[in-house]
Amino acid sequence: MPEPSDKLLAVRAGEGDEAAFELLVRRHSGPLLSLATRLLGSRADAEDAVQDALVSAWRRLPEFRADAAFSTWMYRIVTNRCLNLLRARRPTQDLSSVPELSAPEHAASPVRAAESTEVVRALSDALNGLTPEQRACWVLRELHGLSYEEIADVTRISQQAVRGRIFRARRYLTEAMGAWR
Repeated sequence: MPEPSDKLLAVRAGEGDEAAFELLVRRHSGPLLSLATRLLGSRADAEDAVQDALVSAWRRLPEFRADAAFSTWMYRIVTNRCLNLLRARRPTQDLSSVPELSAPEHAASPVRAAESTEVVRALSDALNGLTPEQRACWVLRELHGLSYEEIADVTRISQQAVRGRIFRARRYLTEAMGAWR
């Protein structure tokens, strides 16, 4: 028996079916948490943001229009929550709160490990230099693979504005990461 579609589950959840909403949460919480972590730079903040977004989505499910994908709708809610948090904590963020990624075990020579740590630190610095809006568009495009149209829908701006923000973000990141080329 095939899995029910997101659209059907959203309709059922909007009618109060908790099991349908639980299945939607299981399907989408991983990518949503990944998005929030990349936008906020903190796993704990990301978990809080996603939890808030899911509570908000549960309450607003009767308003969900099936003309958009459920995942796009959830990306919008999570992105807006993260942008609000980023705006509230600007202008500075302690980089020690950004988790460092380690090199894979098979490639972890001391030189590679040190270089990998420095690249991650430089990229974290560079990402923190973007505006929250540029960062959201760049993460949605480059790390989550959304189309310009989907990003425009998530952020509720025009495709042209999305293209401009991604262009400026790429230009800034290219300059900021120039030493690592």
